[in-house]
Amino acid sequence: MEEEYREGGENQSIIISEQVKINGILTPLTLSADGKLRWTERGEKCLTVEKQVLGFSTEGFFIKIKAFLERETGVYCGVGGAGIRGIRLRKDFVFEPISEESKTSLCQKLQECIDSYDRPKRLFIIVNPYGGKKSASKIFDEEVKPLLEAADIQYTVQETQYRLHAKEVSHTLDLTKYDGIVCVSGDGILVEVVNGLLQREDWASAIKMPLGIVSAGTGNGMVKSLLDEIDEPCSVSNAMLAIIRGHKCSLDVATVLQEKTRFFSVLMLAWGLVADIDIESEKYRWMGSARLDFYGLLRVIRLRKYNGRVSFVPAPGYETFGEKSNFHSLNQNQADDVKVVENGYLGPEICMEDLEWRSLDGPFVSVWLHNVPWGSEDTCAAPNAKFSDGYLDLIIMRDCSKSSLLTVMTKLNDGSHVKSPHVFYLKVKAFILEPGQRADDPSKGGIIDSDGEVLARGEGAYKFENKDLMTYGPLQITVDQGLATLFSPRL
Repeated sequence: MEEEYREGGENQSIIISEQVKINGILTPLTLSADGKLRWTERGEKCLTVEKQVLGFSTEGFFIKIKAFLERETGVYCGVGGAGIRGIRLRKDFVFEPISEESKTSLCQKLQECIDSYDRPKRLFIIVNPYGGKKSASKIFDEEVKPLLEAADIQYTVQETQYRLHAKEVSHTLDLTKYDGIVCVSGDGILVEVVNGLLQREDWASAIKMPLGIVSAGTGNGMVKSLLDEIDEPCSVSNAMLAIIRGHKCSLDVATVLQEKTRFFSVLMLAWGLVADIDIESEKYRWMGSARLDFYGLLRVIRLRKYNGRVSFVPAPGYETFGEKSNFHSLNQNQADDVKVVENGYLGPEICMEDLEWRSLDGPFVSVWLHNVPWGSEDTCAAPNAKFSDGYLDLIIMRDCSKSSLLTVMTKLNDGSHVKSPHVFYLKVKAFILEPGQRADDPSKGGIIDSDGEVLARGEGAYKFENKDLMTYGPLQITVDQGLATLFSPRL
């Protein structure tokens, strides 16, 4: 029979209460309906199963509870303890039931409690050993794997061998075998996985597969954005806890279209200063994330401006930005394209002609579209961005002195750069980029970068060994609200 106790003036139902020994001392161990595991050991102790318990195991008469706690001086009932927020450590609690029947009952109820949270049981892990400081394999072995095993999650590991390998894997993977795909990498592998899923014949069901990401790259913007929502530090342990707990959130997906070519973006698109820094700094990849700051300073000193035009459909409240304009289709044969594409997602169904378009002409220092707040762990590019609001955040800098630009860039770490009079910051539903040549040298074009992938390069731009996906010309971007799913630390 279930018992009741009172906490905070409310009755709480006890699912099970059994006598156990801790270090030879007899004490009741109770599991309540609110998922609290309580016992007495030099004072009353408590674990919140949903937030703090990874799993449990048995050995002989003993039950070992595998917990993951914020570093603290103790485990206190009802609160997290006097811990250091966001810094977690593994800790085991061992209980000895007084009978086999008691042990069986405790294990059964505890497992039922854990199962009620709909946590993933089988994960496909993609590790990119070449990203960032090439530490992903070590991170997996030393930090990810022990937590997966403590949570009793079955997993399959695939290391990427070459560029776009993750896209190939996700395109053919038997998704029925897994409850999620986890990328131990930077943001680039996540983007490859999304593109692979959306190019499948069964894309509509495939894109519902929950995706997780563990920070092991240079930027780690997606992980940072997820954890920053709940004020948690960007760390491997916090990212893994979010995946193990199994909570999910929707994620907007942007379709970048040029003629018959599509690219699906989940993080950002950049042209001008930001793209130049992101791509041209590849030669300094050995510096880790410091390469972006270093090369950013060089690019400001030798500032480039680009001619061109941007057109956009502003979100409600942003209709005063730019000048009113009309939509001109960039893909005259789009209707025919739909007929010839065999498989895969074609992008959101939007009648572009019916939208209210506005435009801005260059020259531009930088054009930056963002889907989530953080572009990297120390760059809050779009502080108002949401994961699933159906809009992209557009950040534009036009005419700006070098000194003013340096001031703007020093504020990227907290997002206050968007308050600068030199920055246009708004939300858009659709976007068209018509990139031009450099204002100081019309013989040279720029770089269009999406999620770290070079989409296109103009003549005379920095050369990269990989072939461009698109040509350096007009392209359009539309947003599909909440198309993908992420493992999220939020409830």
